[in-house]
Amino acid sequence: MLAIRKADEIHHEQGGWFDARWHFSFAHYRDPEQMGLGPLRVFNDDRLVPGAVWPMHPHADVEGITYVVEGSFRHEDDAGGGGGVLEPGGVQRMTLGSGARHSEQNASTDHPLRFLQFWILPDTPSLEPGVEQRQFRQEDFRGRLRQVLGKGGDGVVHVHQDASAFIGILDEGESASHELSGGQAAYIYVIDGLGSIDGEEVRAGDAAKAAGPHTVQLEGQAGFHVIVVDVPATFERVGVWAANPEA
Repeated sequence: MLAIRKADEIHHEQGGWFDARWHFSFAHYRDPEQMGLGPLRVFNDDRLVPGAVWPMHPHADVEGITYVVEGSFRHEDDAGGGGGVLEPGGVQRMTLGSGARHSEQNASTDHPLRFLQFWILPDTPSLEPGVEQRQFRQEDFRGRLRQVLGKGGDGVVHVHQDASAFIGILDEGESASHELSGGQAAYIYVIDGLGSIDGEEVRAGDAAKAAGPHTVQLEGQAGFHVIVVDVPATFERVGVWAANPEA
């Protein structure tokens, strides 16, 4: 099963120094029909003006995943994290388990920043705060889907959940597929370009939800830059999320 979400159906938020698309209920935006997908609770496409700093703020029992699309991303937290500046293609996981404050920042005073940030709710409460990141290059994603996030394995950023993420950049004539087993679901987002998902034309800003068993077919037309986040369709909430099942 696959359901397409067009770009104009996704919440648009502007704050002067930032411009964002919030795919699921987040902060003051509430939509009971868009509360996430399995343990994928938040999915935001954020743009910050040069020099902008998202102020320090706390979370608990969350793993925030960042993928840098354009510009230079800098992370700061009060748990001894850091890790320097990430450039396009970079992926970071910030574990905010037992509670920590963090900040997303545009490391450039001259150029805008664009990054995706999504939350995976972990399978273990009160994890030790920490950061893991890898500087992939966007060339690594050309002509295929490349895994960048997973619970185990080499060459990926690790997450404390049965979840994974794959990124691809497909041009005309290039294709890729992603197989979902029964009990798994996926959120697919078109970061840039033009292509198709299961034969339906999509463009930058469109998204889709898929449920397994199903094989997602991706076809490129022009710079089809896409991310696939694979998660269990159902999961057990832990920590603060178990205490507040409506959140």
